[in-house]
Amino acid sequence: MPGPGAYMFLHRLRHRRRQPELMDQPGLDARAHHAALRALKRINWLSGSAGILWRPIRDLARAGPGRPLRLLDVATGAGDVPLRLWRKARRAGIPLEVAGCDVSPVSVDFAQRQAERQQAAVSFFEGDACRGDLPVDYDVMTCSLFLHHLDQEQALALLRALGRQTRQLVLVNDLNRSRAGYLLAWAGSRLLTRSRIVHVDGPRSVEGAFTIAEAKGLAEEAGLGGAQVESRWPCRWLLSWRRS
Repeated sequence: MPGPGAYMFLHRLRHRRRQPELMDQPGLDARAHHAALRALKRINWLSGSAGILWRPIRDLARAGPGRPLRLLDVATGAGDVPLRLWRKARRAGIPLEVAGCDVSPVSVDFAQRQAERQQAAVSFFEGDACRGDLPVDYDVMTCSLFLHHLDQEQALALLRALGRQTRQLVLVNDLNRSRAGYLLAWAGSRLLTRSRIVHVDGPRSVEGAFTIAEAKGLAEEAGLGGAQVESRWPCRWLLSWRRS
């Protein structure tokens, strides 16, 4: 029989528990920030974050407006997801113009350097998605592993902004709060990196994440009627919404 500690753990995950994450702290040392961004790149690659987003983008491009699709990755962090999407589109022969934005100048600089090193035609700029600071000339707006950083009202505001600003498609990929997700985040962060920031923030991210049912409720409340929220490996979900 499970002990009292196990029951407390399961009960804690039953309800969302948002905690301050080290990555979000002002004045974070730039070297530690860069190390965490490199670790998150590795985790995103192994968990297939870009692959989770790719199919609906590919399908939309093939149905095509007769011009290259324009895609903006919001709260882009290390910029690795839009860079991988750009490479996937290039290999598939699909014209796709890609950009990323983030509120952190350290992240934007890191991502731009990655793009230059890879000779990728992806641009990055500063922008605060939580304040609705988003341009209006993108066909697709994506957001990966950011929603769990936000409280309920901020999450609703972000979803409303994405739905209002996109021309055609919104895709949000995030963690699914569960025991399996928590254990995977705890073990995976320690196996894949020595970054203390990621060791702390990984499990906290799962505790602060929305379940699939909660994400569906957020989408409805944010006015994204008809949005689909589907389970994705590993312990993720994908919210997709098309403008009618």
